[in-house]
Amino acid sequence: MVYDGHVHTPFCPHGTADPFEEYIEKAISLGLKGMTFTEHAPLPYGFTDPTPEQDSGMKSEELLPYFETLKQLQSKYKHQITINIGLEVDYIEEFERETRELLDEWGDYLDDAILSVHFLKNNEKYFCLDFSPEMFEELAEEAGSISKVYEAYYKTVEKAILSDLGVNKPKRIGHLTLIRKFQKKFPVEKTYEETVVHLLDLMKRKHYELDYNGAGFSKPLCKEPYPPAWVINEAVKRNIPLIYGSDAHSVKGMAQGFQQLYLANATTSPSLLKG
Repeated sequence: MVYDGHVHTPFCPHGTADPFEEYIEKAISLGLKGMTFTEHAPLPYGFTDPTPEQDSGMKSEELLPYFETLKQLQSKYKHQITINIGLEVDYIEEFERETRELLDEWGDYLDDAILSVHFLKNNEKYFCLDFSPEMFEELAEEAGSISKVYEAYYKTVEKAILSDLGVNKPKRIGHLTLIRKFQKKFPVEKTYEETVVHLLDLMKRKHYELDYNGAGFSKPLCKEPYPPAWVINEAVKRNIPLIYGSDAHSVKGMAQGFQQLYLANATTSPSLLKG
């Protein structure tokens, strides 16, 4: 592993208070040559966070301190490790204009970014699909079935890939199969192979990268990466760049799942994996 492209920070309202320096020192100790801090961007103006604590993203007023802190750390550690300034930006259906405005305003600060889907809309109500098994179950009940939730998720990811979010739109799609976070409690028989391959084809056409996310291994109801091996095999066939991401929300989460990623895909070409 030489790079981690998905790391959270003490600015995460649902993460830990572990300081930036501890993340960086851990990365150096792991032998990383570079890393991207990708804190959850502020949610779009007018959107109501459906999580109980409404803590899915940073507050808008925290953006400038976040960027300024990372600028200082880039200088401090420039001879030891490359630090990229990034955000994990939510694609939320019907809030494309607000998201584009955020990226237009702050894009000049970004070295890197991820575009992810955490929120699904059903009957004019939004749900955070990965917040808890209970919220996922409520979403499935309102949608009519677990399979309908999967279909809605992948359709929303497609909209994210095709959306016009301006010149600063992130070029990496986050945890493509996050919908499987609670799969052991809410299994589905369908693999959605055709749907996922279609998304990969769209990503290839757009020259996007894929977040090869190890966090799923640490989730007790998932126990697989986002995405799993068969999806990675299809991505490799299409020469889609794979960017390892620990998705760490604490220092101890750095490098999580990486060894399993390698073992799960030992027979695939590692040449596209930046990690």
